[in-house]
Amino acid sequence: MTWSIPLTTTGAERHLLESTLDRNRAELIGTVRGLSEAEARRRLVTSPTTPIGLLKHAAVAERIWFHHVLGGLPKDQCDGGTTAGDASFLVGGRETVRDVISEFERASERSRAIAADFDLDHTAVHPDLGEVNLRFIYLLIAEDFARHAGHGDILREQIKHPAT
Repeated sequence: MTWSIPLTTTGAERHLLESTLDRNRAELIGTVRGLSEAEARRRLVTSPTTPIGLLKHAAVAERIWFHHVLGGLPKDQCDGGTTAGDASFLVGGRETVRDVISEFERASERSRAIAADFDLDHTAVHPDLGEVNLRFIYLLIAEDFARHAGHGDILREQIKHPAT
């Protein structure tokens, strides 16, 4: 199981939100780093969730929320998949763990750059939820990534230390 101590515990609201999100991004990457290609693709649940699929899904979430909703980019200009749901967990047969980590890191970096241009109260329109602000996006994605890092920890533990 991965677990880290928060390094940022004080500061302005935005700094804390960004630090928390970055910590959860790192935790999510940590759940797949060091797994073999076969281990990363191993399905242990009935859904399409796999360790590598969790990271692929997170890259899609970055693009939907930061690039498309906040940044206003058309989905076809988001540099990767933007289809939510089960499809967001699917990883191509030629994609490696390294490829998907890099994809997620690129999506996260672009998200940081886009978010830097807006204040926390800036609003955008999500097609299903309506008006959302950047503060909500930070909280939603940090929560989503924390939950998925927990899923990844459990999957990794089952893969590396199966019950006998």
